[in-house]
Amino acid sequence: MVKMFVVVLGVNLGAALGWWLGSQIGLMTGYFSAVFGASIGLYLSRQYSRNYFD
Repeated sequence: MVKMFVVVLGVNLGAALGWWLGSQIGLMTGYFSAVFGASIGLYLSRQYSRNYFD
């Protein structure tokens, strides 16, 4: 359960950071950078939860 929480938190933080950075340029740039940030957050949070919670 904690592993899933870490993953959800990582995806949300990655998407928020990507949106914040990309929306200063434009709406679609914000959207695509949020998607990219969410995927990076997903990868990093899954790696973190796999290494520290198993």
